[in-house]
Formats: sequence, C-alpha cells, structure tokens
Amino acid sequence: MFAPPSVRALLAQAGAFPLTLMTVWLLARSGVPMSWEGVALIQGGLAALLAWWLGLAVWWRGIELVFPSGVLLARGFDLPPSLFLGLFLLFLLVYWSTFRTQVPYYPSGRDAWDAVAGALPDDRPLAIVDVGSGLGGLVLDLARRRPDCRVDGIELAPLPWCVSRLRAALSGSRVRFLRGDYDTLNFGHYDAVFAYLSPAAMAGLWRKAEREMQPGTILLSYEFDIPGRMPDRRIVTTNSKKILYLWQF
Repeated sequence: MFAPPSVRALLAQAGAFPLTLMTVWLLARSGVPMSWEGVALIQGGLAALLAWWLGLAVWWRGIELVFPSGVLLARGFDLPPSLFLGLFLLFLLVYWSTFRTQVPYYPSGRDAWDAVAGALPDDRPLAIVDVGSGLGGLVLDLARRRPDCRVDGIELAPLPWCVSRLRAALSGSRVRFLRGDYDTLNFGHYDAVFAYLSPAAMAGLWRKAEREMQPGTILLSYEFDIPGRMPDRRIVTTNSKKILYLWQF
C-alpha cells in the first residue's frame, strides 16, 4: 500500500461508513435498540479494523477508533468553530508532517538523557546530533554535561523547534537547533547520532546511517530497534526500563 498514512486513514473512515449503515440496519431489524453513541462506536470499530487491514500503525488505529465518538461529543458541547480552527493550527505546528513521516512527537525524558550520556565515549570531544529533537531537552542536557562536545538538534515541526531555540537563547547555551528533515543532514559530520522516532522510520534511518556514518561513530536509538540489525549494546534505562540501542560503525 503506497498511499500516505493520512490518505489510508481517510479511506478507512470512508470505507467504514457503508459498513456501519449495513450493521445498524441489521441490528435494528433484529430489534436491537440503537443510539448515536452506539453508531459512533460501530463506525470507529470498523474504521480501526480497516486501518489494520490497510497496514496503518497502531496509533492510527486508535485515532480511527475514537474519532467518530469525539466528533459526536464535540457536537454536544456546541463549541464555536474558532476553537476547532485553533486546535487544528496548534496540532499542525506541533505534529506538522507526522502524516507523511509517521513519526509523532515522543518526548524522551531524563532516563533517556542519562543513558545517552553514559553511552558516549568520554575520551575525546564529539560532534553529536539529535534527529527529531523536539523541545530540545536532550540537546541542552548533553551540552551541559559535555562542554567539550558540539551538540546539534534538528526538528521538522515549527512549534517544538521554536521552543527549543527559545530555551537555548534563554539559557545562553551554545547548542544549535536546525529546522528541517533529518534526511537533508549529512550524518558523516557527526560522531554520534541519536534518534527517538517510530518503528516506521527505523529502516530508512539505518539505510541513511549505513550510507553516511564513518568508522568509529555510533548510532543510538531509544526504545525502537532496527529490524534485522543486531545492536552492539542494549542499555536498559533505570526507571522506565526502556532500552537504548547502540550500533557501532
């Protein structure tokens, strides 16, 4: 299935509609009482099943499931249209091209920062980049711990990128936050590349790393493994028990 995930999600909701009508009609013929809430649940359940059949990620299936009920609930509150426009713009600025990249916003947290800092070689200065740097927490933390290193972050979504730039300016940090797709970045300029992306992005990340990273450099991925590529190290984080995967080039 080559259509973008957003198109497949729309197809799932559209395809579920006639199935919902048929299901509701059959239930009504059988004497089963129906409500709008029940119809919304049927529509969401069928859309989630179609999303699974169309190969969408788990979180897309969850969206399909709750979307009809959410629309019904919103109608009950008689909310002004400007609120929906504002929420749409906010989510657009935060998630931006998630529909294309299949990489939603995942904040890494202190456990991941500690694990990454402990995994980095400490015998020489390093050039480090966080791909999909979000609000900039890992980048700023590493810069404080390793003043001998150059630490960059790259983020595609406008709002998280703006927040990270503001945080760096307010703290006086020397880190650099780039806005763009990490595909445009040359991994060959870095000694360590950190990623907290999504399962859908891992194969492409590996192909890029294998093509560009130099001998002696490391690729780090938090929580998500690369299928078919045995990591050189697995580091279990202290509190969350999530795994930091490390590949040595």
